[in-house]
Amino acid sequence: MSIEVTRHLLLWCTIINYGILLAWFLFFALGHDWIQRLHGRWFRLSNDQFDSIHYAGMAIFKVGIILFNLVPLVALWIVG
Repeated sequence: MSIEVTRHLLLWCTIINYGILLAWFLFFALGHDWIQRLHGRWFRLSNDQFDSIHYAGMAIFKVGIILFNLVPLVALWIVG
């Protein structure tokens, strides 16, 4: 696989992953009460716990995107 193909792959992976993160945020922000009611059937979580879990999940996902997609992409741009 050439550097150019790898750059395009990482670029699209970054775009798709940020799209998923944005959809997660919008779904969470706009449907917060509905999601909490749905999850409340299975888990006993307070509002603060529920929000913390989602916020931490989004933060970990964002760090993963940066670490595994964006940083290698920038490194390939610098090298190439």
